[in-house]
Amino acid sequence: MSEQALSIQPLPDPPQGDQPPVSKQSATPYSSQSSLVVSGICAGILVAALGTILWFSVTLPKLERFEEPDRALELMVSRMLTLQDSFRRAPEWQQWLADWTMGRDDEAREEAIQWYRELIETTDDPLSKLRLAILLGEAGQETEAIAETKRWQNRGTSALLFGQLIEAAYGTQTLDRTHEAALQATLAEALSSGWFYDHLAARLARRAGDQDLLKAIEAQAVLGEDRVQRWISPLIAFELMCLVIGSIMLVVGLWGQRKDSLRLHVPGVPPPWPGGTAAAVILRGGALGAIMTVSMLSTSSFEQAFHVLAIPLANLPLLALAYVHLLKPAGLTFRNGFGLRIKRENLGRLACTILAVVAAGLWGEWVMGRAAEILNLNNHWTEWFDQDLVWGGPTVMAVSVLEYVIFAPIFEELAFRGLLFAMLRRRFAFLPAALISASVFALAHGYSPVGFLSVFWSGFLWAWIYERTGSLIPGMVAHATNNLLVCLTVTALLR
Repeated sequence: MSEQALSIQPLPDPPQGDQPPVSKQSATPYSSQSSLVVSGICAGILVAALGTILWFSVTLPKLERFEEPDRALELMVSRMLTLQDSFRRAPEWQQWLADWTMGRDDEAREEAIQWYRELIETTDDPLSKLRLAILLGEAGQETEAIAETKRWQNRGTSALLFGQLIEAAYGTQTLDRTHEAALQATLAEALSSGWFYDHLAARLARRAGDQDLLKAIEAQAVLGEDRVQRWISPLIAFELMCLVIGSIMLVVGLWGQRKDSLRLHVPGVPPPWPGGTAAAVILRGGALGAIMTVSMLSTSSFEQAFHVLAIPLANLPLLALAYVHLLKPAGLTFRNGFGLRIKRENLGRLACTILAVVAAGLWGEWVMGRAAEILNLNNHWTEWFDQDLVWGGPTVMAVSVLEYVIFAPIFEELAFRGLLFAMLRRRFAFLPAALISASVFALAHGYSPVGFLSVFWSGFLWAWIYERTGSLIPGMVAHATNNLLVCLTVTALLR
């Protein structure tokens, strides 16, 4: 990329031949002294809202976001490791694919150990400590598993019994059938069926030479693995298909093409409205949206009623102001102002563009995942464990999917790419405009550093495709596809 493209410099107004002129009456509707004061107040509200999100994400312990973090972590780790176990019986190529897309089994166990160490620092739950000891033992750290039990054997009868289970399973003393039967009964009362129960019960049966029981436990474990595989395998296949086809489209259709070869709509960016007016609209609309969001969140009696409409209602002031002060004076509507109507002859190019953007997103996620492993950075499990998707009833789950897959892609793309990124493009070249808008987009989600990078990459990618096509549709569909894959993965694995 040339130095000129990287420089931050004013851009000339868009050529009037392709774009409707901006009316003089609407060029500077917020230029008075009082309007500047209002804009400053609105900017303060937005900065305070963003700062609050960041403050909570940094200071609020992530486990406090759940009423039952021990239940949530047990479900997630059990299903995740069951899925890893299921790939051991798969063909070698499928094992390689699983390692490539999901990470190795030993990495998953080490990550689970870290999560459980964090959990037991905040809870005195004996079952969580038992599960940590099982994880240590199954990861080949038998000595550490037994040492872990020594730290909590004086915490009551249950802790003492659980210590005996770990000592018998991972210690060096022989185990006879009579003692094993008593321990199996204790284990059956303590843990429900799943990865933790299956592995500890199998270990006890193997130590005692109880082959019949061992076969029964292993058969039960295989059934659990098959259930998880039945839901996850189609998702992996679909994701792989998107990656392969989209990568072809990315290389053939996008790489090295002329700047305007992907143009689906005009005006696109930079937009045909003044940057100063757009900034005032974003500040006022964003501040009103933040105030409405706080009001809805604090109205607990109407929480469920507002939940499905929270995103549309919060963005309504911004979109109304954008229509009145930006689109209408330029002779545009939402459809032709943001490229939401594509000509029939461009539908094939649109489909190829969407596949290419989805593939670029998946490649970016894979690269960031590998980099996070090298740097020993983890995306905290609470950031993708959605309680409504996992434990909510059909109505709650449907509302969550509607919010993530429909409302969030539409309204976030309109706000962050259609308005914020486009406003920045009136002043800056593409790269700084995309970096700034993607950073704000990622900060607004309040994730950890790994989660921030993931959202940042998506925001940058969707800004790039809006720049190339002049339409928000590719970004909206790619955004929806990304959220849909996450929703389907969470429900298939954990529900």
